[in-house]
Amino acid sequence: MIVLGVVILWLIFAFNGLVRRKNRVAEAWSDIEVQLKRRYDLIPNLVETVKGYAAHEKTVFEDVTKARAAAMGAVDPKAKLQANDALSNTLKSLFAVAENYPQLKASDNFSKLQDELTDTEDKIQAARRFYNGNVRDLNTAIQVFPTNLIANAFGFKQAEMFDVESPQEREAVKVQF
Repeated sequence: MIVLGVVILWLIFAFNGLVRRKNRVAEAWSDIEVQLKRRYDLIPNLVETVKGYAAHEKTVFEDVTKARAAAMGAVDPKAKLQANDALSNTLKSLFAVAENYPQLKASDNFSKLQDELTDTEDKIQAARRFYNGNVRDLNTAIQVFPTNLIANAFGFKQAEMFDVESPQEREAVKVQF
C-alpha cells in the first residue's frame, strides 16, 4: 500500500514538473514575442528616417518592409526564427546605406532609433538565451528515465531551440580601421 502511494505521488510530481517546464517554455517564448513586437514597431520609424536622407535607396526600403511583414506574419517558431534572421540581414543593409550619409548618422532622431533598436536586439538575445535554457530543461526532463515514461504517456513534446540560422550570423564580425 505504501509503495503504491509513493508511486502515485511520484507520478503526480513528475507530471506537474513537466507541466511547469512546458509553461516556462511558453512564457519564455512570449518574452521573445514581446521584444520582437518592439523591434517591429521601431523599424517603420527607422525606415522613414533613413528614407528622408536616402530616398533613391528604394530597394533597401522595400526589402526591409517585406522582411518585417514576413517576420510579423510567421506563425510557428521555426518560421518566425527564419523570418527574423532574414529581417536582421535586411536591417544590416539599411544601416549600411545609412553609413553613406554623414548627415543622417549625425541626426539625433536616427541615433535614438538606432540606440533603441540596439537595445531591443540585446533584449531579444537575452530572451533567446532564457528561452533556450527553459527548452533545454524541458527536453531533458522529457528524455530522461523515468520521467520519459510520463512524458510519452501524456504526449509531452520536445520544444525547438531558438538557434542561429543564417551563416552570416555564425561568422565573426570583421572590424577594419
